[in-house]
Amino acid sequence: MGSIDLKKYDLRSDLIIESNLDVKHLEYKEENISVDYVHLNKDNLGKRKGDYITISFLDITDSNNFNKVLKVLNRELKKIFKLSNIKDNDKCLIIGLGNNKSTPDSLGFEVLKNIIVTRHLDELNLMDRKYRSVACLEPSVIGNTGIDSFDIIEGVNKKIKPDFVIVIDSLAAINISRIEKTIQISNTGISPGSGIGNNRPELSFESLGCKVIAIGIPTVVSSAVIVNDTINYLTKKISYQKNNLTKSKMISPNNLNYLKEESDLSNFEKEKLLGIIGTLSDSEIKSLVYEVLNPIGYNLIVSTKEIDFMIEKFGKLIGMSLNECLHKN
Repeated sequence: MGSIDLKKYDLRSDLIIESNLDVKHLEYKEENISVDYVHLNKDNLGKRKGDYITISFLDITDSNNFNKVLKVLNRELKKIFKLSNIKDNDKCLIIGLGNNKSTPDSLGFEVLKNIIVTRHLDELNLMDRKYRSVACLEPSVIGNTGIDSFDIIEGVNKKIKPDFVIVIDSLAAINISRIEKTIQISNTGISPGSGIGNNRPELSFESLGCKVIAIGIPTVVSSAVIVNDTINYLTKKISYQKNNLTKSKMISPNNLNYLKEESDLSNFEKEKLLGIIGTLSDSEIKSLVYEVLNPIGYNLIVSTKEIDFMIEKFGKLIGMSLNECLHKN
C-alpha cells in the first residue's frame, strides 16, 4: 500500500502546547485548572524563543469557576512580568487586536472595555502613584480601516514610547477541546492571524523596540480539525461501548462521556473500521482532510454557538486580571 505525503498540508496552531516541539514541559494542577510552562532557548518550528505559559480549565461561566481561573491567571501574569523584568513604574500600552465586527475575533476589543486607563492622568500629573501609566489601542483590521494594524501600532508606539506592550488576540487551535478552555501567555511577541494563514507583520521586541507580552484565547478551529476530532471520538465511543456494553445500556446516550476513558480501539481495529484512514495518525488525518477541503473553499473557520457570551466573559476575566497585575491598588 502506497504512503501519503502530507507534510505540505500541515495545520498551524497558535498554541505551543499543540505544537510538535520536543521541549521540556513543567506542569502543575490546582483543582480542575492546569498550568503548563515551556521555555525556548531559540526559535523553533515557527515559535519564538522565550517563555510560554498555558492555563487550561473546564469552565468560567459561573462565578465560582470564574474566580478560580482569575486567581491562577493573576499569579501567572505576575510571573511573566517578573520573567520579562517588568518594573512597577514601567509604562504600558495594551493593544486589542482583531475585528469587533466579528465576534470570535473581538476578544481584544472586549478586554479593552474593562481596562483602567491612566496615561492621560499621568501626563497631567494627576495620577495616584499606586497606579501605573496605561494606555489602550484598538487598531482594528485593514478591511475596516484601509491601514495595516501594524502601521497604526508602530506609529502610536513611537509617539508614546511605552516600556512594554501587552497584545490581546483571539487564537486558532487544532483541537476542539482547547476552544474557550485555554489561555496562553508569552513574552515572545505575536504574529497576528498566523493560525489561520493570514500572516501580518509580527509584534515583537525587534519590530517595536520594547518588551511584548501576548495573551490569547483560542476561539476558532477549522473544519479539518472538526472532522479529525469526530473520527477520533468515533473510535473512542465504539471502544467504550465494546468494553462497557452492559453499563452503556443503563446510561442515557446524552450523559455518556466516553472521552474520560483511556481505552481506544487498537490499530488493527481502526484499520478494519476505517480502512486506510485508520492507519493514519491524528496529524496525518487533519492534513489529509485539509488537503480535501481547502482547494474547494470548504475548510471553514468555525466557532461555538455561545461565542458572544464567552467573549464577554473572557473580556472581563483578562481585563480584571490586567488591572490587578498592572496597578498596586
